Amino acid sequence: MSSVSPRPRTICIVVGEESGDLLGSELILALKGRLGDTVTYCGVGGERMKAAGFKSFFDMSDIAVMGMTAVLARLPMIVKRVYQTVAGVIAAKPDVLIIIDSPDFTHNVAKRVRKRAPDIPIIGYVSPSVWAWRSGRARKMSVYVDELLALLPFEPEVHERLGGPRTHYVGHPIIERVDRFRPKDGERTPVSSEKKVLLVLPGSRGSEVDRLLADFGSTVSRLAARFKDLEVLLPAVPHMVERIRRDVADWPVKPEIVLGEEAKHAAFRRAHAALAASGTVSLELALAGVPMAICYKLDWFYRRLKDLNKVVQIVSATSMVLPNIILGRNVVPEFLDDEVNADRLEPVVADLLTDSEARREQIEAFGDLDHLMRLPDDRCQSAAAADVVMECLERRDNTGR
Repeated sequence: MSSVSPRPRTICIVVGEESGDLLGSELILALKGRLGDTVTYCGVGGERMKAAGFKSFFDMSDIAVMGMTAVLARLPMIVKRVYQTVAGVIAAKPDVLIIIDSPDFTHNVAKRVRKRAPDIPIIGYVSPSVWAWRSGRARKMSVYVDELLALLPFEPEVHERLGGPRTHYVGHPIIERVDRFRPKDGERTPVSSEKKVLLVLPGSRGSEVDRLLADFGSTVSRLAARFKDLEVLLPAVPHMVERIRRDVADWPVKPEIVLGEEAKHAAFRRAHAALAASGTVSLELALAGVPMAICYKLDWFYRRLKDLNKVVQIVSATSMVLPNIILGRNVVPEFLDDEVNADRLEPVVADLLTDSEARREQIEAFGDLDHLMRLPDDRCQSAAAADVVMECLERRDNTGR
């Protein structure tokens, strides 16, 4: 049991996008259960965190960008907000600073806070993908991150091996809502039936859709010639709907555009296979038992660097697909850059829409994910994260650091 004193405290949290806002809001609620209402929560956050009683220094949308291209386009504003956030944190004199994901922004804040106020403990929540991109970041993080909360079970070992900060696996939010997208009896028709249901997931950001949707459309065209009763479901975020509708207007099989989390989960429960952009969605698909082919096209900036061989060790993992990395074997096929084309994709996806060995191999492997990802005592993620924050506060009470 924690011996943290109930005195008034200030906790600063800095996030940079919607997923971080969700993690931050759940963490605030978990901490309120431990610390009561004597804590001031401030920093940079979104609407969910504000609803939990958080005060944001500015609107999070100013810095909610992803990818090198988008960051460069918004760089003057991001730099301004970095310094504003650092000044706000220093003025708040928090008991702890928690940075959540969005390393282009949050880690620049943490580095500057560490230089100006080295006595403020800093917790990182969500590890950058040091196992896939630029592994040297792990050791650099250890200078300004005291504790790291990881969402993936293999990340503590990775950081220990790479000289990163002390890392705690606190679980992944997906595992707590797996029942929402895992089919119940009768929801997914047998794969032996004539009706085939294909999920197409080109990503939630405009840049991802730009790079992938045309090739996905060519692949669907070829699959439609092979499977006469093919249904295509395409989950989309609201701000991308009209754009996607225009882009899929000439597909031979018109996708049903799926809106909202509930409808998306229902689509997962019905699907026989998926063609998807790389990302967290691959974990959702795996836990839903949907065999998949995963595609990724690098941002033009990183691709140019790779082509010119000017970056050492851009990619260090043997796979970019999260289920593959967690399982420790590459059961999900992945396609990078020029490999993303209908010639390569169509036969692979077609195989997954039938009762093939490749399909059975994926489904069997996915059965191992639950026990690999669940916390030993079935704690929820926010509670596990709050435990580490409480330990940090207790240590600060006892040692001043």
